[in-house]
Amino acid sequence: MLLQPSPSLVSSKKVKMSGVVTEDKMTGDRYVTNVTVMEDMMGSKQPDPEQTDSQSKTQVTLWHSVCTPIFLWSLITMAMTQLRLIFFMGAMNKMLEFLVTHGNPNPSEELQKEKEEQVGFYSSIFGTMQLLCLLTCPLIGYIMDWRLRECEEENANTQTEKSQSDPSKRDRKIQKLTNAMRAFIFTNILLVTFGIISMIDNLHIQLVSFVLHTIVRGFIHSCCGGLYAAVYPSNHFGTLTGMQSMISAAFALLQQPLFILMLGHLNGDPYWINLCLLIFSLAGFLLPGYLFYHRRNLIRAKAECDRLAAIQSDKENAPLTQTDSGTAKSKAKGHSANGY
Repeated sequence: MLLQPSPSLVSSKKVKMSGVVTEDKMTGDRYVTNVTVMEDMMGSKQPDPEQTDSQSKTQVTLWHSVCTPIFLWSLITMAMTQLRLIFFMGAMNKMLEFLVTHGNPNPSEELQKEKEEQVGFYSSIFGTMQLLCLLTCPLIGYIMDWRLRECEEENANTQTEKSQSDPSKRDRKIQKLTNAMRAFIFTNILLVTFGIISMIDNLHIQLVSFVLHTIVRGFIHSCCGGLYAAVYPSNHFGTLTGMQSMISAAFALLQQPLFILMLGHLNGDPYWINLCLLIFSLAGFLLPGYLFYHRRNLIRAKAECDRLAAIQSDKENAPLTQTDSGTAKSKAKGHSANGY
């Protein structure tokens, strides 16, 4: 019984020998040049995009995505930001009371009445400002999508052709990483500014901290989601986002011990806790720093791949140049023979 080989085992190359006939219009002489062409029969068949996507997804496991430095740094950034924002929301009324009474344990009736009025007024303003997220969230989306239309497609089949035809095209993955890095830097600057303003002993300037709190709360989740979509496979996006949200929420439970410490040992003064949280907020710049390092490595790798592709194309064009030179030499010999 004979077994037929599968199509994948059959040689995919075909050698074709053809003759190129050239005729001199002046003398009428004809010249025949033999050209050998090796064709790759399987190379002309374009792979299925769905098959390539499934192969790329199966190459990266979920555990590998969880253990990457980008995900670990994002956990630190998100946990710190959640703790900072939730503590301010939970302790805001006590902070406003301290700003009105300045830590007086026995306020007068007028001061007590003023405290209730001011706390109620500023609390209502803070609640109304939560609608500001509807206006600020499109801004962070614009930052995450900056110049993506100028980038080349991520399809590996057309990437080489587009890079040769238009070398000014940007790499889409590098551009997404750059946009995520800029979005995190901008959000962390707003968070640090919010921490500084919340330490100022002025009731009216706290309106600025309300605005910054609302903007940061809307920005940080969009930044993290855009980063995961740019770096990790699409089938890992939901799991990584849920894991990050769970760990950040568990870490934000520390706001309860901080609130008890502020009311007990610190007598309602939030200054030292805000100072410690401000210093802790500086850890948010570690993630953009690593993204800058990772982006530089990707740029170097892309430059090396382009250099190797250029060398390979030069090697492929060399036989064609030699064939053209051989044809020119044969024509020159024919002209010399006719002259003799």
